[in-house]
Amino acid sequence: MTPAATAPEPRFDPEIGPEIGFGRHVPVQDTMLRALGVLRFVVLLNAIGIYLVRYDHYDHPVAGWLVMGFLVVWTVFAVWAYAAPARRTPLLLVADLLVAVAAIGVSPYVKGEGLNATLPGFWVMGAVLAWAILWRWQGGLAAAVVVSVADISIRDDITQKIYGNIFLLVVGGAIVGFLSGLLQQMAGQRDRAERAAATAAERQRLARVVHDGVLQVLALVQRRAPELGPDGRELGRLAGEQEVQLRGLVQQDSRELVAPLGDRDLVRMLAELQSPNVHVAVPGTPAMLPAERASEVLAAVESCLSNVRHHVGRDAEAWVLLEELDDRWVVSVRDDGPGIPEGRLEQSAAEGRLGVQQSIVGRLRDLGGTATLRSTAGQGTEWELDVPR
Repeated sequence: MTPAATAPEPRFDPEIGPEIGFGRHVPVQDTMLRALGVLRFVVLLNAIGIYLVRYDHYDHPVAGWLVMGFLVVWTVFAVWAYAAPARRTPLLLVADLLVAVAAIGVSPYVKGEGLNATLPGFWVMGAVLAWAILWRWQGGLAAAVVVSVADISIRDDITQKIYGNIFLLVVGGAIVGFLSGLLQQMAGQRDRAERAAATAAERQRLARVVHDGVLQVLALVQRRAPELGPDGRELGRLAGEQEVQLRGLVQQDSRELVAPLGDRDLVRMLAELQSPNVHVAVPGTPAMLPAERASEVLAAVESCLSNVRHHVGRDAEAWVLLEELDDRWVVSVRDDGPGIPEGRLEQSAAEGRLGVQQSIVGRLRDLGGTATLRSTAGQGTEWELDVPR
């Protein structure tokens, strides 16, 4: 087999999270949270101004100033904390919401009987909108309900004005959350379209280079090799096969790269590799993956089988096994060849042979997985391709 080394640890991006959660599309969240930071200071100044005008009519004005001071400190801290994706943890959002609820809860003590408005006032919307931005409409709605319940619980009666404020808070939290999710989804689609367009352009550029060089050489080998006898005819046949495959690759319509591909069943794709010399064992249930990821996994497996044919023999047997684990799919490709001599991997890398590094290790690394090679001289070779679900 063509030598290769074990893939390095996958480079997971800590900013990528679940669909409903943190960091689905961080630049969108960054922009919205920066705007929310400005809004936090605006509503903070509003709350302080109102308290400054009326504090001498309250039962415990000193306690009220302490609350206002804490709101200032928390606002500064919250704006700083939300500025970095790594600090946007569930603990931060829960603490933000608890501060808002606590400020509402102490309002009756500070103001006394006849409570008309809470101490924080509109300041509580900062926590609700933060939940909406990071946890979409579900988070915005949940935070708004919690704040509304806290507000209602300290009042003796609900006036039309209070009901209107609560209604706007609940609706606003849900709408901002929905818009946050929509903007992040649109940004993700835009990024995928840009990557696909860049890939298509690069494919076209490489197609011209390959056509002017490699394809012409393969065609020449196919025509002239039979003159060398039986070995030449075999060489010509192989050159013809590679020419057809490479020509199909470089002539692929670029529109196929831009169009959404949906999901594909990795079980069915691997089962199609079954042949007299290739034995495939797959689960009885589908293994649905995004089409691009499934195609990359299949291409890596085909590269492993190609190495078996070229370095062990065209009649060599190979075994492909697909296993389903809790958080990943594992594809094993094993042969019964002589294995790879110790040190051959390093020698190949030093000679600049990057075929396996790009076609197997590189593909899995780009998918966030790993490609592990196990080989012992005289005992065959096994690739283990680890693909996160």
